Amino acid sequence: MSLSKITTMLHYGIGLFFYLAESMQNDAPPSSQHEENQYTTLIQKVAGLPTKPGIYIYRNTANTIIYVGKAKNLRNRVKSYFQDRPMDAKTKALIRYIHDVEIIVTDTETEALLLENNLIKEYKPKYNILLKDDKTYPSIRITNEEFPRIFSTRTIIRDGSQYFGPYTDGKYLYHLLKTLRTIFPLRSCDLPLSKQHIIAGKYKVCLDYHIQKCNGPCAGHESKDEYGMHIKQAIQFLNGKTREVEKMMEERMNKFAEDLRFEEAAMIRNRLQILREYVSKQKIVSSDLIDRDIFAIAIIDDDACIVILNIRDGKMVGKRHFYIAQASGREEKELLRVALERYYLESDALPEEILLPIEIEDEEYDLKWLHEKKGSTIEISIPKIGDKKKVIGMAETNAMFLVRELHLQRAARDQALPRGIAILQQDLRLARAPRRIECFDNSHIQGTDYVSSMVVFLDGKPKKSDYRKFKLGSFEGNDDFAAMKEVVRRRYDKVPEDLMTLPDLIVIDGGKGQLSAAMEILQELEHMKNIPVIGLAKRLEEIVLPGQSDTMLLPRTSTGLRLLQAIRDEAHRFAITYHRTLRDKRTFQTELTEVEGIGEKTAQKLLKHFGAVKNIKSANREEVEKVAGKKVAEKLFAFFAGQEK
Repeated sequence: MSLSKITTMLHYGIGLFFYLAESMQNDAPPSSQHEENQYTTLIQKVAGLPTKPGIYIYRNTANTIIYVGKAKNLRNRVKSYFQDRPMDAKTKALIRYIHDVEIIVTDTETEALLLENNLIKEYKPKYNILLKDDKTYPSIRITNEEFPRIFSTRTIIRDGSQYFGPYTDGKYLYHLLKTLRTIFPLRSCDLPLSKQHIIAGKYKVCLDYHIQKCNGPCAGHESKDEYGMHIKQAIQFLNGKTREVEKMMEERMNKFAEDLRFEEAAMIRNRLQILREYVSKQKIVSSDLIDRDIFAIAIIDDDACIVILNIRDGKMVGKRHFYIAQASGREEKELLRVALERYYLESDALPEEILLPIEIEDEEYDLKWLHEKKGSTIEISIPKIGDKKKVIGMAETNAMFLVRELHLQRAARDQALPRGIAILQQDLRLARAPRRIECFDNSHIQGTDYVSSMVVFLDGKPKKSDYRKFKLGSFEGNDDFAAMKEVVRRRYDKVPEDLMTLPDLIVIDGGKGQLSAAMEILQELEHMKNIPVIGLAKRLEEIVLPGQSDTMLLPRTSTGLRLLQAIRDEAHRFAITYHRTLRDKRTFQTELTEVEGIGEKTAQKLLKHFGAVKNIKSANREEVEKVAGKKVAEKLFAFFAGQEK
């Protein structure tokens, strides 16, 4: 959905301060005339919200988006947050920080759902349920080409290609692709096949054609329609519709036999036998043949895992799971609803029935949307007894196994604490081990080409994939404190989807001034208030602590101090490197590209030949003419002569 479909955008500044939200939540009367006026203004504005579908966006005092929600009736939904009703702990915490609300009215409830999903992905609000899915696992891609290819990939490209998965078991994926290519004669090459190329005879058949694994569409031995039929069968196979594929193959085999084309009939017979052997090994979980998706949830401490099992023709053909961090204080029905919406927003394979362990929020809303997407009825059931209940039990067992595995991995990681990290934790008296340390440094020359760097050390080792560099520009002149404010705000302003990517310790390269500048920004951000921050002054390697006049001196032999020095030096190196790159680029632009009639390509050609601008200046005119031509040489020497005057 594009934003052009949205009919109206309304902005309401509501001024929901903490005490006002608390008084509304508890239905308490205002305690002063000023509060009473604010309460009256709030009621009037909320009462004026439209009753149409759309999304609502809550912001805190720093104007940061902290929650995005959808509603089929915006007025009723927003009012419900400030009424006396049962709420979970997360909702109560959210209400404390709401300062402003913004709404976007949409034409339909489906548009609201799509827009909500897009905004949550973009802004990752703190109080929304953020799913960490299994996109790092490979999927099967069917390309959008005249003669599509089928292969595994970890990269999703929205170009019309179809995707199946992701598959958490690499061995199963390998076996599935191998079976697929054995049953269906599909090409394994990556040639850009087109009708024009085939007619021109541009390609020749490969070994796959000779061993009957491909029918040779590249050389015109198989038409686009014939190849498309195999792709259609492969899609049905991946969707679990093996009965339909068997029927089509059997009909085709019999047709070939009737036409006395026995060799081709025998080939299909062999492939049909492989398909039936594959189907016989699939786990049968129900006696009926209804397509179902089964959802289950398991929660341990602050972590949750939601598993979705895909049942097609009575057999389990796929599984997917989502992890949810900071799940404690959330209701299971809300977690399940978010997972269901996210899953079907990304999947086009909709079943006839969805089985859930409990009722979810806004079930009627989701049923309407799913019905529109599928084009036919979808039933949501909560089985209490029988085979369906047993299948949900199987899904819950899988969910519990996965969430326990996550805890075991974390426990193993926590136990393997490097010596330098353990000593640094002890030296700085930190509540938790500083496994992830982020360090900031600035670099400039007299206020020009101002840049900052952020380096990341994970368990005492640099994690270069997380390094970031910043070109600064929110201030003028030489202002190291303003530079530190800008880089800290840009790094931490948005809450990451996975809160584990936040640092355990922030190191500021500098003394009290730089540290105070950083703390001024961090104190504005709710999600950063409990993260420890230190400054590391260069002169005596003093450790500066926020709000303390005295500095801390660690022994020169301390492993913790050596780790901090290594991190600081790496941040300095990274900042200097970036600064030199910008400076060299600026020098290149002023020396050559400022000459009228000389573009970037000509300048690059000259530098490639001479190596540096000074070598061009000292070269003779004939040599420059050979490289760039007579006119360019004349303009260059005239420009250089003007500089000498």
